[in-house]
Amino acid sequence: MSVFTPLERDELAEFVARYPLGPLRDFSGIAAGSENSNFFVSLEQAECVLTLVERGPVQDLPFFVELLECLHQADLPVPYAHLDGQGVALQQLKGKPALLQPRLLGKHVHTPNAQHCAEIGRFLARLHLATADGHLQRQSDRGFVWMTEQGPALLADLDDAGQALLNAALGEIQTLLADLPSLPRAVLHADLFRDNALFDGNQLSGVIDFYNACSGWMLYDVAITVNDWCSDEHGVLDEYLARALLGAYAAERPFTAQENDLWPTVLRATCVRFWLSRLLAVREHQGRSGEVLVKDPREFQTKLAARQQVSLHLPIAL
Repeated sequence: MSVFTPLERDELAEFVARYPLGPLRDFSGIAAGSENSNFFVSLEQAECVLTLVERGPVQDLPFFVELLECLHQADLPVPYAHLDGQGVALQQLKGKPALLQPRLLGKHVHTPNAQHCAEIGRFLARLHLATADGHLQRQSDRGFVWMTEQGPALLADLDDAGQALLNAALGEIQTLLADLPSLPRAVLHADLFRDNALFDGNQLSGVIDFYNACSGWMLYDVAITVNDWCSDEHGVLDEYLARALLGAYAAERPFTAQENDLWPTVLRATCVRFWLSRLLAVREHQGRSGEVLVKDPREFQTKLAARQQVSLHLPIAL
């Protein structure tokens, strides 16, 4: 189970007493997380999720609180922070920053259809439009520079084919860094995988886990999302699903010609980002099998290999 900081019932009951939501009824750890400790918490007047933040600088947490409130005000289905009786959102529990948020209804979709993908595309475009004015800013701690720094140190964990694939991708990213284009920017979710979205049937009911959110290219966020939602079991892009997601996104926020030109490169770069982060997680949690959910790095090695040729173009009005 991916609960890095376990809780006892009495300490949690004392914590939730700060909120005007009634006493604790029940709680359980959530196994799906890979970076933070998360719990389902049932209170007399609300069903909630409690997150203990395990990774990342504490000074960034007010950004996440403000971002989620911004998206909540834009009528997007996100887990904004509950305020305690003193009007405070960000708390401390067991020495860790803590947030209590509404529990969103719905289920994860493991095999998405075109309507699921269209819903995700619309949500992502609306998120970008809600934050495109730049009033919220946070630098990514796992961007292009991070990839070029971490990648060489992880080559030893790969076989010859993996090393050749990663070296070629890092070279492409270095070229991109040498002359960074000016693409449309906003706040990115930066981790909008299937396990971070909830559906009621074909209707999107919630998007969760914004702790990788950062400022960046909107296109980068689209690529992350397409690589997860629109890949088959062999890592190959399902163009039918991808067109549904991209078309719904473009109906809200049209793509530019420059974004289309960079689309294959950015698809590959986002594969590198998650390949490297998963390789690092394997190193960090080696020997803790069963205690921590560590996702398979080979998934993104396979996807990167499949993205060496990209025939799918972005939908752009001529």
